[in-house]
Amino acid sequence: MKTAVISGACGGLGQALTAQLKARGFQIYGLDIDISDAEQSDQFCPLQCDITDQASLEAAVATILKETPEIDLVIYNAGITQIAPFDQVSNESHRKVFDINYFGAAAMASLFLKPVRHAKGTHIAISSVAGFAPLYHRTTYAASKHALEGLFKSLRSEEMQHQVKVLIASPSFVATNLGNSQRQKDGTARPGSATDGKDYMSAEDAAKAILKGYDNATPMIPVGRIAKLAWRINRFAPNLYQKLMEREIKGTGP
Repeated sequence: MKTAVISGACGGLGQALTAQLKARGFQIYGLDIDISDAEQSDQFCPLQCDITDQASLEAAVATILKETPEIDLVIYNAGITQIAPFDQVSNESHRKVFDINYFGAAAMASLFLKPVRHAKGTHIAISSVAGFAPLYHRTTYAASKHALEGLFKSLRSEEMQHQVKVLIASPSFVATNLGNSQRQKDGTARPGSATDGKDYMSAEDAAKAILKGYDNATPMIPVGRIAKLAWRINRFAPNLYQKLMEREIKGTGP
């Protein structure tokens, strides 16, 4: 039986990934800061974990590795968004977004390097269109996802010698928390809660696209129609992409 670890496993996309991996016969360990609604089963073990707290993260990883020394798949899915103009973003909230979206994933990756090497497995970082392109009123979020992509793209070259694959999945707008943003005063919110998005896709469809990329060992996985268009346009005509993005997003309001 293959083994997977997913951070942010109790959120919409995390739940969808868990369900589809269970259907494939995986044993899954789900890390999340709130597991109160998670149901444990023979294939799914939820573990309360704050990935921004090193002690909490190390304890969760130790629990997993006591049961299995090899991990076939790690999905770095935990994250938050922030919707606010940069002149209203505090240094504290800027660091908060980076702590979760970047530093938490980096700390988690360092702890799973050897177990994934033992399995000749795969790391999948869940990024965003904002990880490779600009996005209006998402300066901090985009910066954190750009950093995440830089980390895992570079890690890909290092882990190649261990026959480990490092993939990046970049969804556009996934409707996981519409109407349930729980947005804080600093603009931070649960992912998938923005109301200014375009062409939303379901968490189930996003998970399906991500795992198709996993099956094909696709290094960069744009998830959804908008993400695929954004990837192509931004790559070959970045100025055009910025104008199109501003026309679609700017002024619509969160």
